[in-house]
Amino acid sequence: MNPYYREYSEYLAERFPGKVQKLTVDTGASCPNRDGTLGRGGCIYCNNESFSPMAGCREGVREQLNKSKLFFARKYPEMRYLAYFQGHTATHAGVERFIRQCNEAMEVDGVIGIIIGTRPDCMPDSLLEQLARINSEDMPVMVEFGMESACNATLERINRCHTHTDTVNAVMRTHDAGMDVGVHLIFGLPGECENMMLSSVDAVNDMPVSFVKFHQLQIVRGTRLASMAEAERGLVHLFGVEEYIEFCCKVVARLRPDIAIDRFTSQAPSDMLIAPRWGLKNHEFTARLQNRLRELSNSRS
Repeated sequence: MNPYYREYSEYLAERFPGKVQKLTVDTGASCPNRDGTLGRGGCIYCNNESFSPMAGCREGVREQLNKSKLFFARKYPEMRYLAYFQGHTATHAGVERFIRQCNEAMEVDGVIGIIIGTRPDCMPDSLLEQLARINSEDMPVMVEFGMESACNATLERINRCHTHTDTVNAVMRTHDAGMDVGVHLIFGLPGECENMMLSSVDAVNDMPVSFVKFHQLQIVRGTRLASMAEAERGLVHLFGVEEYIEFCCKVVARLRPDIAIDRFTSQAPSDMLIAPRWGLKNHEFTARLQNRLRELSNSRS
C-alpha cells in the first residue's frame, strides 16, 4: 500500500477480483465542442488523436475489445477487462446508440466493468437512468468527467464550453444514481497560477469523487494552443520535471486521502508533442515523485 496517497490500483482491487485491465473503445462519436452543438474547433489544447489510441477506428465495440484482449490474454489468461469508452465524447452520439454499445461490450467474454470518459455536459438524465440499470456488483459502471479546472475564466479561455457548475451538477447526479465518479484536472492551463490550480484540487475534495486523473499541460501539434503559444511567447508556463514534482507533492498533501489517484502525467506521442519534452515515461515520473514524497516524509519525522 502506498503510504503517501491512495493509488488507483488499490481502488480497483477493492472493486474487482483478480487482475483487471482497461481496454480502450472508440465509439465513433464526435464532440459537442467540435461538431457545432456547442462550438467548433474543440478545446485549444485538444488533438484527440494524441490521447485516444483507437482514434479514427470504426470497428465495432466487440471487434475492438476482442482485438485488444489478444495482447493480454496470451501472457495473462486469467486477466479480466474493463471496457473503457475514452475517445472523443463517447456519450454524445445519443442515448440509444451508446447503450447498445455498452451492451455489446458486456457481451464480450471477460469484460466485468465499464468506464465512461465524457464531458460534464454530456450526461443527460435519460442516459444516467439507463446506466444505473446496467450498474451492478457484477458489472460496475464508472464515469470520468473532464473537469480540467474549477475556474470559469480558465474554462472560457480554453474554449471548454461548459462551466464548473456543470461539472458539479454532473458529478452529483451520477453519484446519486449509484455510480463511482472520477474527474480529470490539467495543471498549467493558460492564466492559472499555483493557487488557482490548488483551488481546483479543493473543488475536487468538495465533491463525491472516488478517483482523479491529473496531468501537466502539453502543447501538441495541430492545436490552437500550439499556434497561440508560437504567436505569444509566455502565454503558457510549461512545468519542468522537478518543478512539477514539487507541485504534485503539494497536490498529494491537499487531496482528500480517500480519493484514488490514477495518474499524475500524460504522454502525447513523440511525433505530436511540441513541449514539454521531459524524456520520462509516466512510471518513471511516478517513481521520482515517490522518492521526493519519501524525502519530505522523512524530513518531517
